Amino acid sequence: MANNTNTTPMVAPECPTINLDNYTCSNALLLPILNEYTWSAGTRIVLYLVAMVWCFLGVALIADVFMCAIEKITSKTAKVRIPDQNEPDGFRMIEVKVWNDTVANLSLLALGTSAPEILLSVIEIVGRKFESGELGPGTIVGSAAFNLLVISAICILSIPDGETRRIANMRVFGLTTFSCIWAYVWLSLVILVISPGVVDLYEAIITFLMFPALIIGAYLIDKKPCMKKEEAVENGMVGISLEGYANEPLTTDEKPAAAGEEKEKPSNKNLLKLAKELGHESLDQGIPPEEAAKIVAAKLSEKEHHSRMWYRINATRNMSGGRKLVPQVYSAFKDLYDHTQLPEDEKSGGKMAIMTKDHTAGGTKAVVEFTAATVSVLESEKKVRIGIRRYGKMDTPATVRVETINGTATAPEDYIHLEQEVSFASNELLRQLYVEIIDDNEWEPDEFFFVKLSLPEKEENTDIVLGNVSISQVTIINDDEPGKLEFAKPSIIAKESSRRVRIPVNRVNGADGHVSVAWKTRDITAISGKDYEGGEGVLKFDHGETSRTIDIEIFDSMKPERDESFQVELGECDGGAELAKIKKTIITIVNDEEFNGLVSRIVNLTKANMDALQLEDSTWVTQMKNAMNVNGGDIENATFIDYLLHFLTFFWKILFALVPPPKYLGGWPAFILSLAVIGFMTAIIGDLASLFGCLVDLNDSITAITLVALGTSMPDTFASKQAAVGEKTADSSVGNINGSNSVNVFLGLGLPWLMATIYHTSQGTVFTVPPGSLGFSVILYTACAVVAICVLVARRFLKPFGQAELGGPKGMKIVSAIILVSLWVFYILLSSLNAEKIINVQIGGTV
Repeated sequence: MANNTNTTPMVAPECPTINLDNYTCSNALLLPILNEYTWSAGTRIVLYLVAMVWCFLGVALIADVFMCAIEKITSKTAKVRIPDQNEPDGFRMIEVKVWNDTVANLSLLALGTSAPEILLSVIEIVGRKFESGELGPGTIVGSAAFNLLVISAICILSIPDGETRRIANMRVFGLTTFSCIWAYVWLSLVILVISPGVVDLYEAIITFLMFPALIIGAYLIDKKPCMKKEEAVENGMVGISLEGYANEPLTTDEKPAAAGEEKEKPSNKNLLKLAKELGHESLDQGIPPEEAAKIVAAKLSEKEHHSRMWYRINATRNMSGGRKLVPQVYSAFKDLYDHTQLPEDEKSGGKMAIMTKDHTAGGTKAVVEFTAATVSVLESEKKVRIGIRRYGKMDTPATVRVETINGTATAPEDYIHLEQEVSFASNELLRQLYVEIIDDNEWEPDEFFFVKLSLPEKEENTDIVLGNVSISQVTIINDDEPGKLEFAKPSIIAKESSRRVRIPVNRVNGADGHVSVAWKTRDITAISGKDYEGGEGVLKFDHGETSRTIDIEIFDSMKPERDESFQVELGECDGGAELAKIKKTIITIVNDEEFNGLVSRIVNLTKANMDALQLEDSTWVTQMKNAMNVNGGDIENATFIDYLLHFLTFFWKILFALVPPPKYLGGWPAFILSLAVIGFMTAIIGDLASLFGCLVDLNDSITAITLVALGTSMPDTFASKQAAVGEKTADSSVGNINGSNSVNVFLGLGLPWLMATIYHTSQGTVFTVPPGSLGFSVILYTACAVVAICVLVARRFLKPFGQAELGGPKGMKIVSAIILVSLWVFYILLSSLNAEKIINVQIGGTV
C-alpha cells in the first residue's frame, strides 16, 4: 500500500536585519566619524562634552590668527599731504590709517569676534538643505544675552574700588544701542507679525542690508559731517580739516617741527623717560638690564590704548598658555614693577628699600651691628647711648666685643675709654650701652671718636657674624656757642643720573640754640628751570643739630655731553650764628657715562621686546616656535596653568601654525584660510552640540543658548574684563557689545536667510521659520536688553552709581551686577521652560 503522505521542505525563519549605521543620535552633518553603535550613552555624552570644550579652545586659537590678519588689514596706512607754511614746499607728508576705527570695529572686528556664531548659522542652513534650524539662531540670541548681561556685570565688578570707566564715544554707542534693540524688534516683526512663520526674500534682503547701513551710520556719526572745521579741531577730530583722510587726533597746541628737523615721536620720549627711571632703580636694586627692559615694555604697553581686538587676542593666549602680548616680569622684580606703577606723587613720597647682602645666610646665622653709623651728642649731656641690634638667627645666645677708638676726641680728656663684651640672650633683639663724655667749660671745636664691634677671640660659635654697621662714629658737639655755618665743600660734582644734588651745610664750633641761614642759587652756565630747579630758601637748625642739606632737583637732558654749572650761596644768619669760611659752593652737572650706557641698553632691549610683541610681524618659523613652546618661549615666567593649557591645546597650536603669517600679502591669505578653518570647526561644534543635546534629551534651542553660547563667548568675557581694567574708557569693554550683537543678527541671520530665500524662490517654495521657542526667546531677550540698557544709562547719570557705566561705589557695583546676572538667569530659565513645553506661551499662533 502506497504512502500518500505529503512532505514539505523545512524553511528557516527570517532573522530581523540590523542596520549598524542607524542608531540613536547618529545623524549629523559631519559626525559621528566612527560607528558608535556599541558605545554606551554615558560614554558618548562624556566624550562629546569634552570634545566640544576642546573644539571651543581650538576655535579660540584659530580666531587668534584671524584677529591678527584683521589687525594687519585694518592697520594699512597711506601718506597724504597737508598744508604747512613752515615747510619749504608748503606742505608736509603724514601717514594716516586707511581704515576708520569705527568702521573697522563694526565690520571686520565684529566679524572676527562673532565669526563662530555667524558661520554656525550659515552652516546649519546649508546642512539642512536651506531649511531653518534652532541651533544657529538660538546661539546668536543666547550669545547676545550673555554678552550684554553677564559680560557687562563682570566689567562693572572688575573695576577697582573708587575708580570708574565711562563710555567716551556716546554718539556711536547710542547708534549701536538703538541698532541692537531694533535688530531684535525687527526679528520679532519678521517671524511673528509681517509674515508669521515665513521669511520672504525682501525681508531677508532688508535684514542683510541693515549691516552696511549700520556701518555707514556709525561712520557718519563718528565723523560729524555737519560740524564746522573749528569745532572738529577743538574736539580732537581731523576728519574735516584733513578732508577725511586722517584718523589721528590733532591738538591745537602741537607745534610743527622746524624745516628739515625730524620731530621726535612722543612714544620715543616716553620710552627714554621710562628707561631712565628704570635705570635709576636698576642701579639701586641690581636689576639686570634685560628685566628692566621687560618692565619698561610692560608699562608702555599698559599705558598705550588698545583695541578690543588686542584684548581678545591676549585673552585667547592666556587661555592657551601662549605668548602673551604684555612682557611677563620676573616675579623677583615684582616689587619694582609695582613701584613703577605708582603715581608720581606717591612715588616720590616713599623710596623702595635697597636690597643688601643677606648676612643671615637664609636665617642660619645671627647678625649683630650698631643701630646707627653716626651718633651726635652735646657735650653737656655727659654721656652718649650706643644701640646694638641683632637679627637673623635668634634662638641662641650671642656675644660681641665693644671698644672705643680715639679720633680727634681722645680719652680720657674728652670721653672715658670703654672696652667690654655685650651678650644677647636667646631671642633678645636689642642691647644698649653708654659712653661717658667729659664736660668742661673751655670752648673747643667739635670732635669725634669711634666705637667698634668685633667678635671675641675665644668665641667659637660660627653662627654669629657682624653686619654692615660694625663701626659707629660719635661726634661730641661743643654747645657753648651757637656755632658757625658753612658748606662742607667749595665745589660738588653732580651726575645727571642722580636726579638731585644734596648740598651739605655744616654747623661747626657750637650747636647751642636754634639758628637759620638764607640761601639762593645763581646761574653760571646751567639755567634755572631748564637744567635745574633753582630758587632760594631758609635752612633751619634745631638745638644740637650740626648738619643739614639743601636738596636741588636736576633735570634730565638729551645732550650727549654735559658740563654745566650753577652756584649756591649762603646769606644772612639768624639766632646768633655766623658764616664760616666756605660761603659759596659751585655745582657742576656732568654726564654719567655708565648710566647712559645702561639706559641705551634698556632702550634697545625694550624696542626688541616691543617688536617681538607685534601681532602681524611673525614668520612661519616664529609661528612654529611659539606654538611648540609654552608661553611663547618665556619658560621662566610660565605657570603650572600655562603648562596645562599648552598641553591641552598643543595639537591646535601646531596645526594652526601652518596658516600663512599675517605679514604676507597684507594679511589676506591668513584672513581667508583662517575663516575657512573657523567655518569647518564651527560645523564640528554644531554637530557635537546637537548630538550631545540628543543624548541627554535636551532641546537644540536650550543647547544653543547655554553651552554653545557660553563656549563662543568665553574669549570675549576675558577680553572685556581685561579691557575694562586696562583702558581709561569703557568703549573697548562694554561699548562694543551692542555693535557686536547687532552684527550677529544682520549677518548671522541676514546672510543665511538671504541664501535660503533665494534658493526657495528659485524652487517656487517658501522659507519657513517656525516662531515657537525662537520667537519667545527673542521677545524675552529684547525685554531684558531694554532693562539692561536702562541700568547702564542710570549708572552714567546718577551720582549713587558714580556717574559711569563701569566701577563706582562698591555697593552699587554689586547691586548693578546682581540685576544684570539675574536678568540673564531669568532669560535662560524661561526660555528653557518654554522650549520644553513646561510653560505654554502663545507665539505666532503656536503653543
